[in-house]
Amino acid sequence: MAHFPVQYSTLSAIALKKYIGVAYGLQLINCRFLLRGVSDTYIIEAIDAKYVLKIYREQHRPHDEIQGEIELLNLLKTGGASVAYPITAVDGSQLQQFDAPEGTRYGILFSYAEGAPVMDFNDDQLKTIGRQIAMVHNITSVARLSYPRREYNIETTLINPLKSFEPAFKDLPDEYAYLQDLAVKVAQKLSSLDTANFSYGYCQYDFLPKNFHFDDAGNLTFFDFDFAGKGLLVNDLMSFFVHFFMHVYTGRLKDGEAERMFAVFVAAYRETRAVSDEELKAIPYLGVGFWIFYLGFQYEHFDDWSNPFFGPRFIKDRVALIKVWVDKYCEF
Repeated sequence: MAHFPVQYSTLSAIALKKYIGVAYGLQLINCRFLLRGVSDTYIIEAIDAKYVLKIYREQHRPHDEIQGEIELLNLLKTGGASVAYPITAVDGSQLQQFDAPEGTRYGILFSYAEGAPVMDFNDDQLKTIGRQIAMVHNITSVARLSYPRREYNIETTLINPLKSFEPAFKDLPDEYAYLQDLAVKVAQKLSSLDTANFSYGYCQYDFLPKNFHFDDAGNLTFFDFDFAGKGLLVNDLMSFFVHFFMHVYTGRLKDGEAERMFAVFVAAYRETRAVSDEELKAIPYLGVGFWIFYLGFQYEHFDDWSNPFFGPRFIKDRVALIKVWVDKYCEF
């Protein structure tokens, strides 16, 4: 009897423990399913170390894009950046292939980022983040990958997502009209800036606190370069600025303190790498693209990931949040 087609399976943690132990020559204690998000994540415990196993969905990342992430992380590790990096298996491979019910899925075993996320930073931590992101950019600004990654520009962060998620706004015409008008204004604003002289390379595009850990000694490790792609490197400063905006938006910080803290971060970044005032002025407008891009991503991956939250209420709240961002930071 043929099996009914499967859209999204969950690989057995028990079977993965056996497979990973053999493939990597590890004496494993435990393999535990951590979360089902954009990809599936497992915590792997060996006798002397911990690892993170990430299983990708074909609808999210095809083979070559995953290879591009591996290639970028290897360059970052070799260059001295503090990142969680792919572990090499006994046979020399860093990408595993699994014949799942829905088709081929790929997996990477990563080194474990020691520590925990921090949501309320002190100045020393802000300085560490600034210096470490600058170090990442010193590498990604000159990196040349042989595998493709997405590109972040006006078309991919504004125009294409708006077309993609239009059906979700069928009963929210005013909200959709607002985003359409806003995208035109932002595109015009960005086109008026001298972006040809901005730093360009591979940006992580998700430098939020959920994607890096501090250990007890104050050491920082970045992880989850899943959205890394070509673009203006100031996009990474923008995505970190989103953290401060959200703290202000939720009442955890006042505007003045958020601005001071971001200035501490920027000053530390500039100790290692230059960023112009013109690039910093682009942050509010690049941020609009950030919000619209992720709305598009959430819509496009509704079936496999975002259906627990992506609906009319979420959309209305997200557009309201974008309006606050625009009113607070953008000038047209």
